[in-house]
Parts: sequence; structure tokens; C-alpha cells
Amino acid sequence: MNTHVVIMAGGIGSRLWPLSTPEVPKQFIDVLGVGRSLIQLTADRFAPVCAPDHFWVVTGERYAALVREQLPQIPEDQILCEPEGRNTAPCIAYASWKIRKKDPEANIVVTPADALVLKTAEFADTISKALSFTQERDAIVTVGITPSRPETGYGYIHAAEALQGQLVKVSEFKEKPDLDTAISYMEDGHYFWNAGIFVWNVNTIIRELSAYAPQIAAVMDELEPALLTEKETPELRRLFPTCEKISIDYAVMEKSRYIYVIAEDLAWSDLGSWGSLQTHLKADEEGNTVVGGDVRLFDCQNCLVHTASEKTVVVEGLDGYIVAESKDRLLVCRLSEEQHIKEFSA
Repeated sequence: MNTHVVIMAGGIGSRLWPLSTPEVPKQFIDVLGVGRSLIQLTADRFAPVCAPDHFWVVTGERYAALVREQLPQIPEDQILCEPEGRNTAPCIAYASWKIRKKDPEANIVVTPADALVLKTAEFADTISKALSFTQERDAIVTVGITPSRPETGYGYIHAAEALQGQLVKVSEFKEKPDLDTAISYMEDGHYFWNAGIFVWNVNTIIRELSAYAPQIAAVMDELEPALLTEKETPELRRLFPTCEKISIDYAVMEKSRYIYVIAEDLAWSDLGSWGSLQTHLKADEEGNTVVGGDVRLFDCQNCLVHTASEKTVVVEGLDGYIVAESKDRLLVCRLSEEQHIKEFSA
């Protein structure tokens, strides 16, 4: 199969401040303390899917050097630099038009750079099933995650006939629910977290973008003659900022008639917040989790301490707090108030 993997790596991860900043966002950081950044873990996860020369990264111009440093196996001309962020629909459109020019029959997986998947063997099997499906038919496949809790921070995919591990038509997409609704989704058993991972043939997604996001498609059609030439960068800088700023979910996924889901329990998390990170770190007997150097806790319970340096950090008498430092920034915040971190750091 002509498989290509597109990693979207343009976000700034503001809810993980001060670890994640606009200068070095979370996808380029070893947030788990395992010696690999999130984008490196993403590339590792997709290594069984295709060779490194079929990997692509779409990122901001300011992060191109970080991508080259952390993923040297990816060809430099396949690191695509957006002049400015315009959300995921223009990002995916740019990658799709460019890949089609190199490989007109390409079968593509699109993934965020900053998620975590612990069941990597099951994940590779799920992606292989989806690729085989889109190779043989006109379809878009989204990966659904079997929920492990009534989560209010994720969007959901509803598939009325869903069976775990099988490809079925999507009934509808649901916005982030309130707690009561999330509980009802869990009880129903046919609602899945939307992981933002998509599989499609290049011609399918270009056709659907042309049908449902014609403004973006028109920009890409104008850009196409310059792709793979020395005119690409100046033309991209001229045209890309004119694209409508819209997510692929709103632009295509909620409108197309060809959407399927394959749902699995993959131990997935978007690591979008300190709380979600804490659930994937080993806690001590007092419920504390620690990443970093010399951290000493006294009379602390249910705290997350994350230090990126070799400093000695002493914390005493806290219950349910985030203590995070990075270079010249320090955060001390109740975990229950972490939804306000974006406001605190603005």
C-alpha cells in the first residue's frame, strides 16, 4: 500500500504551562520523563505502519528546527511549515494536496503529535485495519477510543451499530458533554472518544474538502502549481493565511456521508492538561506523582510535581496541587483549578 503518515504538530499546548510554552510546546517535550518527547513517541508508534521516508510533519515555521532535531529520519522536504496556524482543515488540505502530487494513489493516516497511546501493538493493528479499508473503498475512517470514564473534556463519536474492533458507519459526532451526558454515553456503550486520528485515500479527502470546504480547496488548487518547486514557500506564505480557519471536524467530518469508525481500548489520552498527565504517572502511597530531578515531598497528598531541571524541589503540606517549573517559570496551582491555567499564564 502507498501509505503515508501525517503528524500535525502546530499546537502550543497552553494548558500544560509552564512546561509547554509557545517557544517549545508540549509535543517537543519529554512530559512523561521517559527520554522521548511526545512527537518522538508518536513517530515510534507509527513506525510499523510505513517507512520514515513516507512520514510528513505539518508544523509552524518557528518549530521546523525542533522537528528536524527530534525526527532526523524524516526527509526535510516533508516537514511542511505553515506560515500561521489556521486550524486542522487547512493543515490537512496542504498536506493532502502536496502528497497527491508525489503519490496520486496515497493512503494517508493523519494524527496529532501530542497524544499518548499505551497499547501500541493494538494501535498498530487498528491502523492497519483502517488502511486496508480505505485502500479498497471510498471512505474516511476515524479512530474511536472506548471510554474508560465519563470524560467531559473530549468530543464523542456515536456509532449505533458499533462493535469493538470492527469498522462501522458513524451516526453522528457529539461535542464535549456535561457530566450527566457523559455518564449516559458510558452506559449506552455506543459512544467513543474522538482521538482526532483519521485514515483516508488522498483522492477521497480532497474530494470531500472540495465539496464541504470549497474556499480552502480553491486556495490549495491555486497553490498546487507551485508545490514541489522553488515557488512553494513564497506562494504558501501568500495564500495559506487566506484559508478559512476551521477544524477538519467542522469542515468535513460532521458533513460527509462516508465516515466510519473503528473503536478500540487503546489506553489513549490527549495529555491536554496536568490532570490527564497525572493519570499516566505512577503515584506513591500518598497519591503523589513526580517527574524530574531531586523532588522531596513532606506531608503532601494527591500532588503532581514536574520539574524539568536538576534543581532540588521541596514541597510541604499540600493536598491536590500542581507544582511545575520550567526555566524561569513556576506554577503552584490547585488541580481543581487547572482549567484556569490559560488565563493565569496569559
